[in-house]
Amino acid sequence: MAVGEVRPGYELWRPNREKAESITTKFVLVFLLAATAAISALVTITGFSLMTGGSGMGTICLIFAVLYAFFAFLVARWSRGILPVAAALSMILAIFCAVGADSWFARDKAGFEEALIPVPLIGLLVILLVILQLITIAISLYAFNQNWHVEEERPIGSGEDYGAGASPDDGAPLPA
Repeated sequence: MAVGEVRPGYELWRPNREKAESITTKFVLVFLLAATAAISALVTITGFSLMTGGSGMGTICLIFAVLYAFFAFLVARWSRGILPVAAALSMILAIFCAVGADSWFARDKAGFEEALIPVPLIGLLVILLVILQLITIAISLYAFNQNWHVEEERPIGSGEDYGAGASPDDGAPLPA
């Protein structure tokens, strides 16, 4: 039998995805990744005219925003493999934001170009991104240890839900 195929009369059961803890972790992680994508897109769009100087940092920030939106989509589909990648890129983004936050506040003087929103607000959003990234790293690694990928075969109709304690129609407990 090929990998990924189920024997006739059986279905795949992913018990760890049905735990309340796993569902909550997934929800929180999708929220954090989507918030990171939104805030980094906001910073990029509002400050793009200031970031287009020789470094091309505006393009890098835009790539990060798109990647985090994609990561949120993948985590929403229970993709466990993207979790360490999200944690690693969150570390890189946290370093970028921590190093660059001070420069946004330094631009709040006469003679500097203006952004679409006040520059201190962009600096505050960048500091918020640092905090979000540290939380995202911790939650991603915690979610990785929840073993979302575990699959088991069970006879079709042997349980009405994926939770523990599911019993057949006659009310008798399942055999151990």
